[in-house]
Parts: sequence; C-alpha cells; structure tokens
Amino acid sequence: MFNHVMVGSNDIERSKRFYDAVLGTLGAGEPMRNKASSGHTRLFYRHDGSTFGISEPINGDAATCANGGTIAFKCNSAEQVQAFHDTALAHGGQSCEDPPGLREGGMGALHLAYVRDPDGNKLCAIYRVK
Repeated sequence: MFNHVMVGSNDIERSKRFYDAVLGTLGAGEPMRNKASSGHTRLFYRHDGSTFGISEPINGDAATCANGGTIAFKCNSAEQVQAFHDTALAHGGQSCEDPPGLREGGMGALHLAYVRDPDGNKLCAIYRVK
C-alpha cells in the first residue's frame, strides 16, 4: 500500500545521526542523499522493500511533527524492539507512552516501544508475537 514515509527535519545532520543508529538496529544501511531541485537536502533509507525519508521542508517553514501521527517500524523480535528504543534514547530521542514491553489486546500480543525523534516525530517499534 505505501511507497514511502517522509518526515521533516530542522537539522538534517542531527536526524541522519539519529536515524543511522536507530534504523541500523533494523538492518537499514546508509541513506541515499538527494538534493531537491529547491536546494533542500533529503535522505532516503531503503530496507526490505520500504523507504523512509527525511527532508528539510521544501517550503522553507520549520518542520513540525504530526499531532496524533505515528510511524511504526516492524521488528523481528522483542529484543529488537528494546534495541530500537534504547538506541533512540542514546541518540537524542525521548521515550513516550508506556515503557517498552508486551501489550495484549484486540490486536493480539505485541511487543511495543514508542519514542520521539529529535524533531518530535513519534515512532513505534513493533513485534507481533506469533
């Protein structure tokens, strides 16, 4: 259904350091750096058929996070969820919502961790227990 997800950043190099580390826990490598025709820098991380992008806002306004928006990254284990969370905190992210761990409910058993990146974007690491 999705081709890519992109978030804005007010400091592209700070975001690169954060996402290099955090997405590295999922196996993503170095991003492709792109200069938009407007002159703004964009970074594209590609992994397992998905693309996650970070961009300086092309309209020149400050980047802001989406209130109510969450971007979830699929993990392969509960340990990978925890590593995603811990790496995010070590690289300028902030934990939000409940502490990382198992949640059981209408969607089955899930290991979840929620963090905000340095620009305030809400990220989720999720592992669906089989």
